[in-house]
Amino acid sequence: MSPLPSRLPPHAPQFRQRAWRKLFRGIVRVSGWRFEGELPDVPKAVLIAAPHSSWWDGVHGLLFKVALGVDISFMAKRELFAWPLGPLLRKLGGIPIERRAAHGVVEQMVRQFQMRERFWLGVEPEGTRKQVAQWKSGFWRIAREAGVPVIPAYFDYPRKVIGVGPLFQPTANMAADIAALRSFYAPFRGKNRGI
Repeated sequence: MSPLPSRLPPHAPQFRQRAWRKLFRGIVRVSGWRFEGELPDVPKAVLIAAPHSSWWDGVHGLLFKVALGVDISFMAKRELFAWPLGPLLRKLGGIPIERRAAHGVVEQMVRQFQMRERFWLGVEPEGTRKQVAQWKSGFWRIAREAGVPVIPAYFDYPRKVIGVGPLFQPTANMAADIAALRSFYAPFRGKNRGI
């Protein structure tokens, strides 16, 4: 069984760096990791990734993002976008955010959804590698205000799997939505812990 699907859904945002994609697909093949589930055929979504328990999650996530060829943007503090790291972060989908701006992060990201034809935004809802009692609500607020679905993506280290579950449409009940999403993640185990 191939560790990666051969093609993307037509409406998914595409990562156009073909040479990088080929290199990263080779790395995935020899790593023993594989992808499961089906990427949804939607042009805009908030993709959440959990459990987030190690800095390795970012390494594996970036590896699979490029290997799959899907353009998933991510937020990072503006200070990281200085030379020499800035151009690379932008090329890989990084969006600098001003956390102290008059308009909050949610508003900045909703504006990104409004300005782009295709846009998947990756967010780690736990907000930290430490175990937390509750998730941050920013991802839900972004998805709800932008009118886009949530793609639940997961790390399952014991099986060496990165996968995606079914699309989730946010409702008006934030607490119930987050509880439902957290229950989806119950079977999966990160490098250092589960949800």
